[in-house]
Amino acid sequence: MMLLSQLITEYEQDLVDAHGHELLPSHLKAMSTMKHCRTDGSLLMVAECEQCQHHAFYPHSCGHRSCPHCQHFDCQQWLERQRAKLLPVDYFMITFTLPAQLRSMAWLNQKWVYSLLFSLAWETLKAFGLKDPKLLGNIGATAVLHTNTRALDFHPHVHFIVPAGAIGKKQTLWRKKDGNFLFHQASLAKVFHAKWIEAIKESDLSVKETIPSQWVVNCQHVGHGNKALTYLGKYLYRGVLPEKNIIHNQDGKVTFAYKDNGGVRRIRTLPGGEFLWLLLKHVLPRGFRRSRDYGFLHGNSKKMLNFLRYVLRCLVPPKKLDEKPERATFICNKCGGVMRVMATRLSADTNLLPVDVDT
Repeated sequence: MMLLSQLITEYEQDLVDAHGHELLPSHLKAMSTMKHCRTDGSLLMVAECEQCQHHAFYPHSCGHRSCPHCQHFDCQQWLERQRAKLLPVDYFMITFTLPAQLRSMAWLNQKWVYSLLFSLAWETLKAFGLKDPKLLGNIGATAVLHTNTRALDFHPHVHFIVPAGAIGKKQTLWRKKDGNFLFHQASLAKVFHAKWIEAIKESDLSVKETIPSQWVVNCQHVGHGNKALTYLGKYLYRGVLPEKNIIHNQDGKVTFAYKDNGGVRRIRTLPGGEFLWLLLKHVLPRGFRRSRDYGFLHGNSKKMLNFLRYVLRCLVPPKKLDEKPERATFICNKCGGVMRVMATRLSADTNLLPVDVDT
């Protein structure tokens, strides 16, 4: 398996030579951090076996949210938290996409555009929930921002997982919709487009290209929501490309595999520097949250969510939402016992390391 840290070491200078003027501080930070993830240059943690007292040290992961090695625990924690909120209703995945003509503006103004992508899409959905004759109330949603196509090209869009039900605005009355239809896609796209045109007019930004009149919003029935959440969680952390999909590094070029929208395996080959640039395009600005909850699924609406569980007879103890999955444990290679972490973030040459350690 090709390691991203090795590819960064090999092609970092090629990237800087070709795109140094475009690299943002977030890109440089990500590259510097992931370059040393679980390598000989990493800080160490020391663990002791609870049974035989054998010591071993392990390299720290870098913890960057774009690193394919890291954030597995955070991903699982997010999934468990979202699964605990699932209600016994139909779910829909609604995807709002920026047209190609706005992508250059999005790249140059990422925080502003990504924030608008979230807020305007939610405003559109919220308005449709209030006006829909079968809902007539406030809906809930979980949203995740994606910036890539399956081939990893820059393509900002946001997915909303929406339960097909709403709480009455004036009366606390739960209404739901059954079947494979929630909202009309073309109508969603029309309103979303109008909101964006207004937002651009109110800003100081200008768009050089002609903005199309037809925008794309996809509304798809996704059963009870669990599989859709798993799909979104896969790319919430750990970057956009698993290392197992990097299949060749030869003659200054990197080849990776991906599946297209039809599920067909495809191959793409790029010069090493361009490959790194392709990945770094999807590193989000510092502090920007890729996932957000809205409506009755928002963190401030726990009482309403618990009320819905009671109404729908799926009451879960409130502490369930706050439970954290257990972190993976180290296993002793001498006796098979569980190892307990004794110290973290130690330098490899520190004199605090035990004499009896494994590498």
